[in-house]
Amino acid sequence: MIHVENLTKYYSELCAVDHINLDIQKGEILGLLGPNGAGKTTTLRMLTGFFLPTTGDIRVKNFSIRENTLEIKKLIGYLPESAPLYHSMLVYDYLNYIADVRGLDKEKKASRIRKLVDICGLHGIMHKTIEELSKGLKQRVGLAHAMMDDPEILVLDEPTSGLDPNQIAEIREIIKQIGKEKTVILSTHILSEAEATCDRIVIINKGKIVADGSTEALKQEGNHEHIINISLLNADIPSIKNLFGSIDGVLRIDTPATVRDDVIDVSLTCTVSDDLRKTVYRKIKETDWDLYELRQETKTLEHIFRDLTREN
Repeated sequence: MIHVENLTKYYSELCAVDHINLDIQKGEILGLLGPNGAGKTTTLRMLTGFFLPTTGDIRVKNFSIRENTLEIKKLIGYLPESAPLYHSMLVYDYLNYIADVRGLDKEKKASRIRKLVDICGLHGIMHKTIEELSKGLKQRVGLAHAMMDDPEILVLDEPTSGLDPNQIAEIREIIKQIGKEKTVILSTHILSEAEATCDRIVIINKGKIVADGSTEALKQEGNHEHIINISLLNADIPSIKNLFGSIDGVLRIDTPATVRDDVIDVSLTCTVSDDLRKTVYRKIKETDWDLYELRQETKTLEHIFRDLTREN
């Protein structure tokens, strides 16, 4: 449904998006993940026609973003990170105004607003001013705005940013419901949200796609390594690195920048060919360190994300 080819965006000398290639299928809920400044928002703004690419093209149902921007915008509902709402208006008046802007006739407007009230859970707030609402309710009003003319594609930029856990769960369920009928593209840096909501995850870092697949596929791809987590007392970081660095199969040693209560939490990234816990324990026994914890875990989506987006 959406074909992205060699998409690039420069701001003067800064390359924000660097030759992205991507196909998005009809009915997918796709999560665009990445650290702050990775290029997520710029990519979404090009997808929605707010920015033109420096090079490359986006095709939506065979419409080119360079030649048919207006036709593409008619297919897409877009909710930016900060929902652009008129805070002094009543919720009903605001949605009625948006319906007029979208060109809905009187009969269609009434039925569409009723449906969006049901989908977005706006019962009981229609005659409140938007400024009275919590951030979670404002996001729901923003969703209703983005969906007013029933677009085939919904693009959401950080839809759960700044919400509390209950509000996040509510927005997540709304997105899942919408995803049964529409193609949804959302950006986030909250990994648990992407894992719980999305059919497919694309991780972007420094303007480039560094991973693309389902959550399970990314985990399987990343699990050629495992993690051993250790907590030690009476140790020091240089000695820790010397001791564990001598073990075959230890690929990386991560230690904290600061030490809390004299306990040092160490993370060893190891190959999966051998279970190194016994070797690690024996090495610790050779020292006078106190062992508080030693546990092994396979890589989570969080570990994979960190590995793909770390500076070095």
